[in-house]
Amino acid sequence: MRTSRMVAVLAAFVALPLAAPLAAAAAPPGPVFADGQAQPVFDPNDVVRQDVFVRVPVDSDADGKPDEIHVQLTRPRATEQGLKVPSVYQISPYFAGGNEVANHNVDVELHVPGPNAGPISSRYDAYFLARGFAMVYAESLGSGQSTGCPTTGGRNETAGGKAVVDWLNGRATARDAAGRPVTASWSTGKVGMIGTSYNGTLPNAVASTGVQGLEAIVPIAAISSWYDYYRDSGAVVAAGGYQGEDADVLARYVYTRADREICKPVMAKLEREQDRITGDYNEFWDERNYLNEVGSVHAAVLEAHGLNDWNVKLKQAAQWYAALREHGVPHKLWLHQSAHTDPISLRKDEWLKALNRWFTRYVYGQRNNVEAEPRLTIQREDLSWTDEAEWPNPAAADAVLRPSAGGRTQGGLAAQRSGHAVEQLTDDATKTAEQLTDAASSVNRLSYATAATSKPLRVSGTPGLRVKVAFDKPAANLTALLVDRGPDGKNKIITRGWTDPQNRDSLWDSQPVRPGESYSLQIRLQPKDYVLPAGHRFGLVLLSSDHDFTLRPKPGTGLSVDLAGTALTLPLVGGAAALQSATSPAR
Repeated sequence: MRTSRMVAVLAAFVALPLAAPLAAAAAPPGPVFADGQAQPVFDPNDVVRQDVFVRVPVDSDADGKPDEIHVQLTRPRATEQGLKVPSVYQISPYFAGGNEVANHNVDVELHVPGPNAGPISSRYDAYFLARGFAMVYAESLGSGQSTGCPTTGGRNETAGGKAVVDWLNGRATARDAAGRPVTASWSTGKVGMIGTSYNGTLPNAVASTGVQGLEAIVPIAAISSWYDYYRDSGAVVAAGGYQGEDADVLARYVYTRADREICKPVMAKLEREQDRITGDYNEFWDERNYLNEVGSVHAAVLEAHGLNDWNVKLKQAAQWYAALREHGVPHKLWLHQSAHTDPISLRKDEWLKALNRWFTRYVYGQRNNVEAEPRLTIQREDLSWTDEAEWPNPAAADAVLRPSAGGRTQGGLAAQRSGHAVEQLTDDATKTAEQLTDAASSVNRLSYATAATSKPLRVSGTPGLRVKVAFDKPAANLTALLVDRGPDGKNKIITRGWTDPQNRDSLWDSQPVRPGESYSLQIRLQPKDYVLPAGHRFGLVLLSSDHDFTLRPKPGTGLSVDLAGTALTLPLVGGAAALQSATSPAR
């Protein structure tokens, strides 16, 4: 059977006219662009899959060998025929799952200073594979099949993420499971990183190295400074929903590599150096502050963040975005009304279009004018979407509100100062901020509100509070809430902020509080973009400990607030004039 078939094939070949040239091998398909976007011309199921281990120039587990980062990638089959493609790259410590880890106890007194194993994929796979991108996934150091140790945003994790970009550009080495060298000969070297939460934080970190080949990043609900994730102005503050978590807890959670002993000294070092006692900024946190290196970022940044994300708070996106803008980095921002969420779950088609245009422009290098489009896409409270030139809104300007006596029930809040008063509250961390906000009267908080507004007022940016306060103990929390008080009596916390009075002069050093002495403190509330409806009132609520976010000492610490030295500053669209127009009595 096999012999007769071979004879027939040879006969057919001999019968060909001698002058007829042999058919040329078909050229591999290439990317196609239309309307500023890469088009789906590849079969996302006809792909090549690879597992590689990229060498990282660090030894974070101290085993005498360079760490290795495990990478799984999927690329169009056409790359086997000579086509070179760019990559969409995601690095994560979560691909192999997580461990059961106990959080720290937060019901403690405040410090007084003395002298994976399966294939990795995502919802973006088919979309980008069909459009001529490779999909690259890496397990962050200390997780899954990668070696090294997790350090919750430390330099070794940044180096691990960078090494993959270097390998895609021929600057780093890799091996397969059998130890054979593997190169990325199919790669153009152009890379776009994307991810949500920790997975979105690592792109910020890698971009801060200025690594060549990383052309764009899409950090979603991402961290720009780890100090601001677990601390705020000297206070030990939780990520929303994770009271008691800290850098060491998260590292132990993602420590999923097979060797569960080798990184124990690193885990102990994390727990010691993070300093849950004072909450001070230190070298540990400075290493994890990517704002320090924002001047090295050249990758175009498309950020997305939830306006109601209290896990990774909006400050993380706002400060990163402002720094990028200041340094002239191409930037765009999506803000939505959900919490800790990827916009693909909210507005899939438009989000994919925005991603495609961003990566087409900066990763594929196709001119589509995306850099001239509005910088902000924002979802409003009624869930409608709109585009604006920039964020914060360029028309936003500071408007100042000052409280007046009556905070045990409800005092006033107006542009004009109204007399002098000192009002007291007593800390009770067993009560939530929502309970204290809703209370008609309470000794555990002070509450002030504006007159009802005659027209909507929009906050766009970062509110601030200057407060003059004395404490009857040498340690205390201080919390400020900006509240929407509706005409139906319902209250909504718009945003909040915290500070530790021991860090009034420096984040780096705690100084004792002298009981009875007044201090002028500054609280920067979390940034916000919020429209207060007509007929509603802005409220300011002051309390000490915040049950869901701060450490929770025993009740009883007393605070005395000097209203004459207290003022709330709101970044309002239209500024002070808009505030006056909306809160002045009708004539």
